[in-house]
Amino acid sequence: MTPPPDDRHSQFLRLYVAHEEALLGFVRTLVPSRDDAREVMQEVAVVLWQRFEELHDASGFRPWAFGVAKFKALAWIRDRRRDRLVFDEDVLALLAEEVTEQADAYEQERRALEHCVGKLEPAQRKLLDAAYAPGARIDALAAQAGRSPMSFYKALHRIRLALMNCTQRVLAEEQWS
Repeated sequence: MTPPPDDRHSQFLRLYVAHEEALLGFVRTLVPSRDDAREVMQEVAVVLWQRFEELHDASGFRPWAFGVAKFKALAWIRDRRRDRLVFDEDVLALLAEEVTEQADAYEQERRALEHCVGKLEPAQRKLLDAAYAPGARIDALAAQAGRSPMSFYKALHRIRLALMNCTQRVLAEEQWS
């Protein structure tokens, strides 16, 4: 029995939002830029919604969505074949296969990193956010903070190491629980 349209819409939105970040990451590995990935993702969302009634088991949403995303990304690339920066379809198929196989692991790593970033001291978080802001320049950030660029780099390096260690610990704990 097909759920009423409002329930179907709600179910779709819940599933799409739960997997959107992983889908975007997947598409991002196949196309040259973030803007291109967002363009492809718009097409993916439309197709997923249009064909949502074909999905009979919600637990199969992720692999189904990844399949749609793969085909949409490949179609986007095929349409832009004239661009010399686009990978050959065989290379893209290999990348897509690898990313699909690793998607769950990447998602676990992303969640672990997000958890660890949340545990940073406010000053460390501020430094990290500033360093990874679009267009950020370490020399300018260091000058704003009244530090030398080298001390800024060292502080950022220590934060990165702490995040790496924390992420590895969280992943190891999840593996044994």
